[in-house]
Amino acid sequence: MEKRTEEYDVVIIGGGAGGMTAAIYCGRARLKTLLIEKTLMGGLATYTNEIENYPGFPDGSTGIDLMKRFEKQAKRFGVKIKLTDVKGIVDEGTVKIVQTYRTDYKAKAVIIATGGKPRLTGATGEQDFLYDKGISFCATCDAARYTDQHVLIVGSGDAAIEEGLFLTKFARTVTVSVIHDEGVMDANKIAQEKALQNPKMNFIWNTVVDQFAGNDSLEKVILRNVKTNESIPVDVDGCFLFIGYVPNTELFKELIDLTPQGYIHTNEQMETNVSGIFAVGDVRNKWLRQVATAVGDGAIAGVAAERYIEENDYFETEILQKELPALVFCWDPRDAACRDLLPELDKVKAQWNNQLKVIAIDIYKGATLAERLGHRGAPAILAMRDGKVIQIYQLEGGNADFEAIAKDLVKS
Repeated sequence: MEKRTEEYDVVIIGGGAGGMTAAIYCGRARLKTLLIEKTLMGGLATYTNEIENYPGFPDGSTGIDLMKRFEKQAKRFGVKIKLTDVKGIVDEGTVKIVQTYRTDYKAKAVIIATGGKPRLTGATGEQDFLYDKGISFCATCDAARYTDQHVLIVGSGDAAIEEGLFLTKFARTVTVSVIHDEGVMDANKIAQEKALQNPKMNFIWNTVVDQFAGNDSLEKVILRNVKTNESIPVDVDGCFLFIGYVPNTELFKELIDLTPQGYIHTNEQMETNVSGIFAVGDVRNKWLRQVATAVGDGAIAGVAAERYIEENDYFETEILQKELPALVFCWDPRDAACRDLLPELDKVKAQWNNQLKVIAIDIYKGATLAERLGHRGAPAILAMRDGKVIQIYQLEGGNADFEAIAKDLVKS
């Protein structure tokens, strides 16, 4: 079967809060935008019964309802949504190819928003009680649901103990199952001390989960002592698993830089190490993973992708043009010497209008344009011919003979 090919400005992989926010920003910027989601629009947020900490919803919202609002807004701005599985990304420089089973989607920029999944115990019955049936993964999201009830936490790292302390503000009792010997935890010392001193928290040491049990919702967690094999049944109203998180980055491990845990490295503009590929949300290497932080990531990536495409188009069509020789002036608006040279540049532009391309690169806002030409710093003049830099004039003290440089370029 021959694959179809479709072209877009931006392809977003993943339909959670971060991916849909990026789509809203891209669509509103009038970029031709495709969002690809493997299973369910909204991601993990759709499994949260009540979200009370998302701004603008004083009465709270279910995860499903909130994500439906996101989806509706993305569609309003013309974003196309495709439910399918991405097989890989091919980097062809200024073009990225997002591969699916039936279609290859060509894009100028790609935003990865594939999120991740909490690490599970693998215990018997676990799949029957995930998310809204008793097993949770976010105390910040679900704590209020367990007001005056008994909850079990599995894990002893920073997330487990700190989220457990947060749960004590709501729950009647918080029991913690720890795989280590008594007094040994993986969390930071301050969190450990607070937890051990908290009258609402108690610990069951040397244990792992053996089975989850209940009817319509979770009612009992059966722990197993790893040293004696003793079974320890614990009656609960809910259980929180904090034994790690698995980012969905297996597809990208040969393409972009990942942490040892599999998260994607990005800068503040959500850029990965590969030009034109961005990442947002839970898949990023960051400290807090919430709907609100995913939205922030998506907003940044949407704007960054728009500017990347605009800059890339300008670079290809204007700076690398081959019709005329080009005089490229690298300047910094914060520098007085640079500002003083701008009138001279205008004179050259007027004099050699049909024989020379005159371009000014503001390295304060668009440093990457100069860097792509192999230059940093200002003021400087880059002489170009046939889309290539043939000479660089570093202007010491703001002195420059624009006219002489222009004449040499035109006459040579």
